[in-house]
Amino acid sequence: MPHYSGPLLTLPAAEALKQAHAAGAGTWTGSLDLGRSNGTASLQPDGWLWKDQHYPYPGKIKDRTIYYWDGDEFAPVSRFSASLIKLVPTEWGAPTFEIDGIKMLPTSKESPVDDARRKVALVEPRGKAVLDTCGGLGYFAACCLDAGVGRIQSFEKNPDVLWLRTLNPWSPDPDAPAAGGRLQLAQADVSQAIAAVADASVDAVLHDPPRFGIAGELYSRAFYDQLARVIRRGGRMFHYTGSPNKLTSDRDVPREVARRLEKAGFRAELALDGVLAVRR
Repeated sequence: MPHYSGPLLTLPAAEALKQAHAAGAGTWTGSLDLGRSNGTASLQPDGWLWKDQHYPYPGKIKDRTIYYWDGDEFAPVSRFSASLIKLVPTEWGAPTFEIDGIKMLPTSKESPVDDARRKVALVEPRGKAVLDTCGGLGYFAACCLDAGVGRIQSFEKNPDVLWLRTLNPWSPDPDAPAAGGRLQLAQADVSQAIAAVADASVDAVLHDPPRFGIAGELYSRAFYDQLARVIRRGGRMFHYTGSPNKLTSDRDVPREVARRLEKAGFRAELALDGVLAVRR
């Protein structure tokens, strides 16, 4: 799907825009793309002009919500099919997303893009072929592209998450000139699609699955055997696990993952909020 290029409004941006109009200003300068850039809107009595298009002043804007112009009004960037999926602003600019109210990316201490960058650095993607198993908003892919990856093959199962990506200016566009054709993005369940990935065809893997209770198959020995099959010897993998509370879950998921990866043919150690593994 083509990426959206219109304005994105959050509560602070909408209030600043309306306050500038109320104060009689002729223009307002600020970010309408979640902090990616600044632009200037021309303020008129019946609305505002931005990139040669006219928009009405927004009505009620909720906190923790991002709005886009759907052709008729400013609508929330959210969808409800099997679950409520929503793009959520952060203080860092780059948004996170929620599924049924559960935040899917860490944002309490740093930008989710900076968090992704630290994890991507562990697999040293420059010049490599990388498999990105669960693409989400594409921050792993974006950091790989910035780091000079040779090519990155990314899978995302949920069509609503792919829709969020088209509205998020921080998500990489596979068709953008900056991507240079290096990013291949497919809507597919990687637990099944990986069977079609050739043996020893990737140099590194980024594996950021949903939590174990939602997608246990992506933590299974059978799936790890597939990862061991597609990655070349010496190839690196970062596997996000998070840090589940052992007192409430009665499980040490990171160490369980490390042991299972060892049996599948990797050397594994705990790293950041997951496991770093190297194919033996």
